[in-house]
Amino acid sequence: MSDPRQESVPQAAGEPIEATGTMDRQVWGALREVVDPELGINIVDLGLVYDVTVEDEMVRVAVTMTTPACPLHSYVLDAIHFSVRRDVPWVREVDVRLVWDPPWHPDMMSAEAKRQLGWEG
Repeated sequence: MSDPRQESVPQAAGEPIEATGTMDRQVWGALREVVDPELGINIVDLGLVYDVTVEDEMVRVAVTMTTPACPLHSYVLDAIHFSVRRDVPWVREVDVRLVWDPPWHPDMMSAEAKRQLGWEG
């Protein structure tokens, strides 16, 4: 029987990341509250969150944009900081890294994001 504290969280490449325990679930939940203002879909379902590390009271997030020319990268990075600090009270520090490797691709989106965009096939 699986650990009831574990929850599978989609990763950019479509493979699950195991979120163990309440702390990880809180962070991933906060990240789901960050919505791309152009598409109206959260950054987790868009496949923009590549990695999350929780160490004591620090959260590290590796995130990308759909394109390096995205004019809203500052907005998204600020929204990540705000959402994690608002929704996860034990966090003292949030470190967000903007990464470009691997390049984002629409295949990284969840089925729900594709459905919302009308891309379900």
